[in-house]
Amino acid sequence: SWSAHQIRDGIISEASDRITGSLPLIQTCVALCPLLGLLGTVTGMISVFDALATQGGNARSMAAGVSQATIPTMSGMIASISGLLGATLIKRKVDFEVELFEDHLTMDH
Repeated sequence: SWSAHQIRDGIISEASDRITGSLPLIQTCVALCPLLGLLGTVTGMISVFDALATQGGNARSMAAGVSQATIPTMSGMIASISGLLGATLIKRKVDFEVELFEDHLTMDH
């Protein structure tokens, strides 16, 4: 048979999982943003160098292509910074709610 302590811990664990919800998925997506941006930049740079190799070009056209190719990295970093702030705020709220739930569940009446 299960003790009251084991039952309480099970309830707290299940509630914590439900409160946490998809936060780990959000955190993973936030961590991937800079990498996806970098992938876009590398892809753009490949296109720039391919165009230079096949069509030739001057420094001005190369600079324009490189400038355009770096936009995905900047976008990924902005998304990551914003997402990190949001995920941190959500995580703090989740931790607070779990602690509040634990306190209410473990109070002796």
